Amino acid sequence: MGKTVLVVAEKPSIAGALASALGHGRHMTRPGAARACVVHEFSGTFRGEHGWKFRVTSVLGHVFSTDFTQQYNNWNAVKPVELFDAEIRKVEADGKSRVVEHLRKEATGADALVLALDCDAEGENICFEVLQVVAQTFSVKPAVDPREYQKYFGRWIFRARFSAVAQKDVLAAMSKLTEPDWNESSSVDARAELDLKVGVAFTRFQTRYFQDRFGNLDSALLSYGPCQTPTLGFCVARHDRIQAFQPQTFWRLALIARSSRNQGHSISLSWERDRIFNKDLCRAIAAEISSSPSATVTSVTEKKGRLSRPKALNTVEMLKMASSRLGMSPHRASHVAESLYTQGLISYPRTESTRYPTTMDLTGMVRDHSRHPYWGSVAVSLLQDHPNIAMPKSGVDVGDHPPITPVRCSDEREVGSSEHWRLYELIVRHFLATVSPDATYIQKRATVTTRAGDERFLVSGRVVVNPGWTSVTGTAGLSDEPFPDLQKGDELDIAKVDIDESETSPPGYLTESELIGLMEKHGIGTDASIPTHINNIEARNYVKISSGSGGARRVVPTPLGIVLCHGYHRIDPDLVLPKIRAHIEKEIKRVAKGEAACADVIFNALSNFKAKFQYFERKMGMMDELFEATFSSLADSGKILSRCGRCRRYAKFLPLKPTRLHWWFNQAVL
Repeated sequence: MGKTVLVVAEKPSIAGALASALGHGRHMTRPGAARACVVHEFSGTFRGEHGWKFRVTSVLGHVFSTDFTQQYNNWNAVKPVELFDAEIRKVEADGKSRVVEHLRKEATGADALVLALDCDAEGENICFEVLQVVAQTFSVKPAVDPREYQKYFGRWIFRARFSAVAQKDVLAAMSKLTEPDWNESSSVDARAELDLKVGVAFTRFQTRYFQDRFGNLDSALLSYGPCQTPTLGFCVARHDRIQAFQPQTFWRLALIARSSRNQGHSISLSWERDRIFNKDLCRAIAAEISSSPSATVTSVTEKKGRLSRPKALNTVEMLKMASSRLGMSPHRASHVAESLYTQGLISYPRTESTRYPTTMDLTGMVRDHSRHPYWGSVAVSLLQDHPNIAMPKSGVDVGDHPPITPVRCSDEREVGSSEHWRLYELIVRHFLATVSPDATYIQKRATVTTRAGDERFLVSGRVVVNPGWTSVTGTAGLSDEPFPDLQKGDELDIAKVDIDESETSPPGYLTESELIGLMEKHGIGTDASIPTHINNIEARNYVKISSGSGGARRVVPTPLGIVLCHGYHRIDPDLVLPKIRAHIEKEIKRVAKGEAACADVIFNALSNFKAKFQYFERKMGMMDELFEATFSSLADSGKILSRCGRCRRYAKFLPLKPTRLHWWFNQAVL
């Protein structure tokens, strides 16, 4: 009787794509114990041996989640500080989904297991979750320490890693099966335990503290998160800069001149000084220039310029572009990109790399798009000029996944919704831009010096030599800027001297793109979690998203978000500044590389945060003054509802989140 191999993917759609690739389009599909997880069956070759029966199915993301043991889940029975030393456990992520039952059933009778989970740290962690579930069906006792499974690696446990679900990528992954990475998995567990204990301890304490004092917070949960709160901190820091900004009036001169060489056409000249903050001085200079209204061209220069083509696309840059160009939130963009990946349209969308691997067939990838109705002409032109596309030298290969690229050419109908199409097009055009020539131009500049006062003014222009990649991206490309016919020594007549008055302006609120950049720069979150942190601060009513000029999505902190951040700064700035979290992320990366012990990293981080929590708890009154200036006390909030049947006193109803009843005479809250 033939042997059976169970292949487990991370999502049902990926399982379907794997089955199509491995079964060459010939497979039977049946339901599984988990309603959402079907099973694809076919016969094929496994590790060079014919006659194997394949069962390809999936989980639904994480099989388990990290949580406290039961006694710590009662807010009223446990002090928040106790959570730092609390016992944790793995619980089914969704018991109703029946994924655990499904895996055990499908593993029954299997002789080998291929873990085809996503190729990132989370995927490695899910590998070990699956192993814990199916071990007994392979006559192996579930391990207390998952590292015990390592002795079975290469015997019946295998790991398939791929960055795209195209058939060639899947077959290549199955031809070089590897092992699950315990260190990567441990790094996920470390982050989960730290975020759970730190986040829940602070969240429980400050939620109860403020909801028992103020009635119009309009937030059911005042959450704290080691990544979420520094993210909010960036937004509030920009808000504070805006509020502290003091506008200054300035003046600048602008000249209108004419020359015989330009047939009397007007030439606009800008002041080399740009602006000054002394009105009387500006008027005096203008008067002096007007007293002898002529000038001389003292220099004319030409300089070759170049705009380098963009680097290959990684996750952070994709999220920034989706927000700034498409008006798509990072959270939504990450979901759409994941969908495009599962459809087999783009490569794996979570990567830090910005350099293509040397094995990537860029020429073939460009050729695939040569017949596309929208950008096919770009691909054809590239291949005509460069039959063998050269590998770009810029960028960094982090070693996780290749950059995000289109996997196959597709049209709007196949891609699906408008959101999916716009993100797909952005990814395709960016890819084509990365293998297009640099944009080149000639920058021209003339310096004009007035006869009176020797004030220097400038005029510039540009001639595009080759628009290169800028004509590919679908955005406003590089264009010519007219330059007057001027030569050194030409005399100009000054027709008009203008004095323009204006004010300095404050910076704008952070755009989502800028916020993502700050998070990446300071090590807050990962390429996979950044969208979640931004979404969380919006969901908690700490910020609002405002569409500003040009459609930019700007992150504006609410009064609640502002007061919370100011309070953290007043008690312990480390709670909101990115320094501590950035250090923790570095330590977690060391765990992933096997350079640090998971237990040591967790112990050190929790010890630090526990001490900070105890100080925060003692100094909480320092935040009251800030909250009192913004929010109403319980006694001053709500409206009289009814008389209590027992004490005959009236209660007030507070309609904002969370809805509560308050008795003013004894400060009781329900």
